[in-house]
Amino acid sequence: MSVLPPLTDIQQSRVSEDSPLSTALSILFEHSPILISILQPQLQALFQSGTVPQSYAQLVDLSLAEISKWKLAAQSEFISGHPRIGENSNLSKLSAKEQGAQGVTPTPPEVLARLAHLNAGYEVKYPGLRYITFVNGRSRVTIAEEMEGVLGWEHSLSPDEPKLEGITTIYTSDTDEWKSELKRAVKDVGLIAKSRLRALGVE
Repeated sequence: MSVLPPLTDIQQSRVSEDSPLSTALSILFEHSPILISILQPQLQALFQSGTVPQSYAQLVDLSLAEISKWKLAAQSEFISGHPRIGENSNLSKLSAKEQGAQGVTPTPPEVLARLAHLNAGYEVKYPGLRYITFVNGRSRVTIAEEMEGVLGWEHSLSPDEPKLEGITTIYTSDTDEWKSELKRAVKDVGLIAKSRLRALGVE
């Protein structure tokens, strides 16, 4: 598991893919190029202007405040850095632990298949978004039920029902529903980051 660099190193680092700030952002929020290209310079501008975080929790809050100002497409790219619920491959150690991928009792394959279908359904309904939720120790079965509720689907373990072709797509220009889902996802990424700090024993 990666160790967060000292805050003093973060405040003084230059913009680069391997800077202390870049390392910290990737640990807290999962790696995404947009963290390097947009968020890192924005945060360093804040540091230089005198807005310096006194804790990692404050760094998370500063980051979320900046991200909330981004264009919708950029915010969408940011949350897409997180893995889909139920994925078992290419997970960071923190994501694997949060999602229970390394649990003593493996998730039944039918639940993983259902989650894959739920993810696909969600991404058809909300193009450009990825379902993000603060797992907070909950099982994948519970998360599947939560996703069914968001999609308005009946509880099932079917890997392919309802059919994706029958899903009504929600675009940003049609309703505030898409924007609300994006806002919720960004908020939950922040909750996940704060949870990671606690898991690492960092304030």
